[in-house]
Amino acid sequence: MFADNKIWIGKSDKKVYLEPKMANRHGLVSGATGTGKTITLKVLAESFSDLGVPVFIADIKGDLASIAIPGTDNENMQERLNRLEINNFIYKGYPVQFWDVYGEGGIPVRTTVTEMGPLMLSRILNLNDTQTGVLNIVFRVADERGLLLLDLKDLRAMVQYVGDNSKDFRMKYGNITAQSIGAILRSLMTLEDQGGEFFFGEPELDIFDWIKTSADGRGYINVLHCAKLFLNPLLYSTFLLWMLSELYENLPEEGDLEKPKIVFFFDEAHLLFEDAPKQLLDKIELVVRLIRSKGVGVYFVTQNPIDVPNDILGQLGNRIQHALRAYTPAERKKVVTAAETFRENPEFNTVEAITELGTGEALISCLDEKGIPSVVERAFILPPQSRFGTIDDMLRNQIIAGTPIYKKYYKSVDRESAYEILLAKTERKYQEELLETERLEEEKRLKLEAKERERQQKEFERARKRASSKTTAIDRVANSAMNAIGREVGRSLIRGVLGTFKR
Repeated sequence: MFADNKIWIGKSDKKVYLEPKMANRHGLVSGATGTGKTITLKVLAESFSDLGVPVFIADIKGDLASIAIPGTDNENMQERLNRLEINNFIYKGYPVQFWDVYGEGGIPVRTTVTEMGPLMLSRILNLNDTQTGVLNIVFRVADERGLLLLDLKDLRAMVQYVGDNSKDFRMKYGNITAQSIGAILRSLMTLEDQGGEFFFGEPELDIFDWIKTSADGRGYINVLHCAKLFLNPLLYSTFLLWMLSELYENLPEEGDLEKPKIVFFFDEAHLLFEDAPKQLLDKIELVVRLIRSKGVGVYFVTQNPIDVPNDILGQLGNRIQHALRAYTPAERKKVVTAAETFRENPEFNTVEAITELGTGEALISCLDEKGIPSVVERAFILPPQSRFGTIDDMLRNQIIAGTPIYKKYYKSVDRESAYEILLAKTERKYQEELLETERLEEEKRLKLEAKERERQQKEFERARKRASSKTTAIDRVANSAMNAIGREVGRSLIRGVLGTFKR
């Protein structure tokens, strides 16, 4: 609840506040399942919204969507309000923008393959170091040739292109094995089967569409519907990292502000760090450390503080610790570790308090106006002013359709990029090869025809010569016969005229 120009989180024998100017020093909300983390998350989100600060939260179970609807009074609420001595409590809904990578429970969220980059994409694809190196080469070749990688079919075409022409790139980039190319293509196919094609594409998300306030000055609460996305933990966690990276890269330096420009809640934060390579962990630590100067507050929500690496945990100045259970010696050590992160309160034992906290109760320590961690307080978290539970699909769709920026994102765009360019190049190459094949076949046909004509001509000449030779012999025989007949006729004539030989 926003009160006295501060964020009122809870109450023990005194009110416990979070100073707005210290909200960008980041924070941690931790506790076992069912201890009240979701309610704390709603209370914080509502308070930042009332402060005029936009918020981003991931809704994994679907029970944060009801933040758009005013709460209702009941016996349990009255009991809690009386315990906290809150009068004139106002139930109200908050300005909400619903988002969903799959476009089912919110406005579609998209980014391009180029924007995601090879480092985070390698994590989504679960590639090893060698395969990650090959993917880096693919991105480098695409950049050098001006080929846009917008969606997964662009990346698949580019990977195939680099694999087919690996000999041309080997001298410049090193060995590109067919095994690595095949592994990347198989991982891309798996990602497509998991719905990755919905996330990569255009129109690309404009991060400034999150940083908006409503007409009454309250910050928009951007709720990412994650029921389906969370089934792929690597895609979920890498998506959240990408969004944080986008804020870091696009927002200008602001220094110390009176209040944050936007507050970002990482639910199930342990997924961000599980099996993450050191290079990625270093990047996360760098972003968390530097992004506060850009007016961004980052709050990790997880079951146990040890889920967060120490280098990052040390950057989180505001702590809200719900109950932890210690049924084994190992769990007891985790409780002791969590207790040691607080500034001790002499009025109670922090270790014992963590195991004794009830639902909706927490240990709270926030930075004061001078940036000094306050003594830990055991307090009851305030109730949210919005409704508990979920909302039905009809109401959700009405809110989505009524969002001012809905028309900007609801329809995907597929402009010319690497896939189309490489496909056209392949088609041209195919046509050129086809024409060359036809030319060679035609040339071969003409040669065969010429050879056949030459053969026929030679055969004709041989036949003509044979015919000519035969005619000459016949003429000789005929001439000899005629001469003989002539001589015989001559003799007959002579003898008859002289009368000497006539008988």
